[in-house]
Amino acid sequence: MKNKLHLLSCLLLLNLLSSCGVYSFKDAMIPDNVKTVKIGFIDNRARYVNPQLAPMLTDKILQKIIGQTKLTRTNSDDAHYQIFATITNYDPSQTVGVSGQEAASNRLTVTVHVVLKKTLENKELEFDVSRNFDFSANLTLNQAESQLMDEIIRSITDDIFNQIFSNW
Repeated sequence: MKNKLHLLSCLLLLNLLSSCGVYSFKDAMIPDNVKTVKIGFIDNRARYVNPQLAPMLTDKILQKIIGQTKLTRTNSDDAHYQIFATITNYDPSQTVGVSGQEAASNRLTVTVHVVLKKTLENKELEFDVSRNFDFSANLTLNQAESQLMDEIIRSITDDIFNQIFSNW
């Protein structure tokens, strides 16, 4: 009897949550009336340009949004959400760790400026996502990039996704 009451309570709660006009799907909060998304190719305007970063980041953001939301991708300028981003900083020049008299670790800072247009609300939001990635000072930048690229893409993508689709 206790299990049936618990199950009934859970079903009632789920029904209540699903009828409130906003749904949550894999931690994405999207109003019911938002159906389409346009994702522009990420522009790379950093002083130092990693030629792989913009296309990889564009692809990963697209995959995450299509895979974890109900939104349909479109190229229309009437899309309910329009997402445009620019890599504004890709700076590998910081030394963050010193051992003895020599640098022990360096830091790569990646910053992406994002513009989100919500056409149904006639709103435009802008925000920056920035992450630091430390690597051994014994590595060249090319070596560090090859080791860090998956983490860079995943972290920046997750940060952008969370800024757009989460209420935190």
